[in-house]
Amino acid sequence: MVISQKGKTMKIRVIQGPNINMLGKREPEIYGLMSMEEIHENMRKVAEQANIEIEFFQSNYEGEIIDKIQECVGTCDAIIINPAGFSHTSVALRDAISAVKLPCVEVHVTNIYKREEFRQKSLTAGACIGIISGFGPLGYHLALISLLQILEQIKASQNA
Repeated sequence: MVISQKGKTMKIRVIQGPNINMLGKREPEIYGLMSMEEIHENMRKVAEQANIEIEFFQSNYEGEIIDKIQECVGTCDAIIINPAGFSHTSVALRDAISAVKLPCVEVHVTNIYKREEFRQKSLTAGACIGIISGFGPLGYHLALISLLQILEQIKASQNA
């Protein structure tokens, strides 16, 4: 069981950017066949086993994503984000991630470094503790496992 320093179950918010709701339908030769809902269900099962609360949000609108990041202050212990196309363009998202001062892992289904040149730079990644790119839907699982470890380390250092 993962318990935060406040004695409550830890909570991770998964924030999905534009077009992620089209996974499984949009260019399956690039993004694969698994839907966003299937990815979330797999993550929910892992979180349940770890006794972690997990919440999902998807939007095609930058401002809504920024609002959801900001809402994490005081309500969440960590964030998993796939900013999708906004990762290459949004200083505002980067600033929001930096402002909340929570551990955040950025996920990309595809390997952005093997894609078009404009996709090879992530403005948001510099505000995150790490980036997982190119492992398909497994990347979300890797992000969740990574955050569980990081949250345990944070908890241990606060109790030391």
